[in-house]
Amino acid sequence: MHAALKSSQTVAVEIAGTSAIAPGRKVTTEAVVAAAHGFADKEKFELRVRSVKRKTGIETRYFAGPDDLCENLGTEALRIALSEAGIEPQALERIIFVSSGLGDLVFPATANLICRGLEIRDTCDCFDLNNACMGFLTALDIAACGIAAGSGPVGIVVADFPTRATTPTDIRPYLVFGDALAAVVVKKAASGGILASFLRNDGITFGNVLLRNSAITGVRETIQFTDYNEVIEDQAIEALKKCISVVLERTNLSMADMDWILPHQPNGEIFNNIVSEFQLPAEKIVPVAIEIGSTGAAAIPYSLDRLIRTRNVVPGDRILFAGVGGGIAYGAMIYEVPRS
Repeated sequence: MHAALKSSQTVAVEIAGTSAIAPGRKVTTEAVVAAAHGFADKEKFELRVRSVKRKTGIETRYFAGPDDLCENLGTEALRIALSEAGIEPQALERIIFVSSGLGDLVFPATANLICRGLEIRDTCDCFDLNNACMGFLTALDIAACGIAAGSGPVGIVVADFPTRATTPTDIRPYLVFGDALAAVVVKKAASGGILASFLRNDGITFGNVLLRNSAITGVRETIQFTDYNEVIEDQAIEALKKCISVVLERTNLSMADMDWILPHQPNGEIFNNIVSEFQLPAEKIVPVAIEIGSTGAAAIPYSLDRLIRTRNVVPGDRILFAGVGGGIAYGAMIYEVPRS
């Protein structure tokens, strides 16, 4: 039985439809190791493959091709989510396109391209949003607040294609990143919704992953890991502890009251460390990094779509979202599936 909710600022919205797409071609860890290292010795190559799989927990990932545009795939993903929600595209009052700066356009917004793809004219606000790996939760928070203020349904498209900014010479990002795309449709509900949301950014700590602006540097920039050590991972875990404890305290709930738990998945190893640190039951989580790699802001909505399509999610279930990313951005949110 669920614990009684503390009086809170519940925002009654429903995630009414979802979709997820793995774009382009499937690429094995064997293939990225071969491209990055070019081992001639078979034994050394196999040792390196095993080492990378052990350290990253990634078996495969997807690389979008030059023709796999956010406009086309985002339109397709949002159309599927709208169909799941039983909502016509023209009913949307806002489209938020989320990426880590790698959409089809710098300006105007890639969201405008998706709006065009859905043949929506003059009825919809559109903008792009970048908050690194936390972009989806930021967009969901904005969508819920807008609906609470009287806005109509919101479509969120998350397309993180980090392989557009990686090369085999940037070995660490090349080995872990993959491309993914997901969409959700959010609408007003009579019950349930966002029970608590806590989003923060620690600009002083900042983080260790960045992509510089090519328009400023004058060269093709790639994703850089400026540093990596256990201290940074410890900081990420501490950030997760903080935001999760806040949303649980605000709702008078515990981890045991969560029916499903969807943390960010930077890679399989860190995901496993998160699972171990918070003692997350295997039946409540949805691992996806093993097959799609590190996909930035797309990881949580991708796992949400997988959850809805493969598990018995019922009205009244509570889902905990939690993440941490570049910035350092971090946050958590508790969503209750509406009962009606």
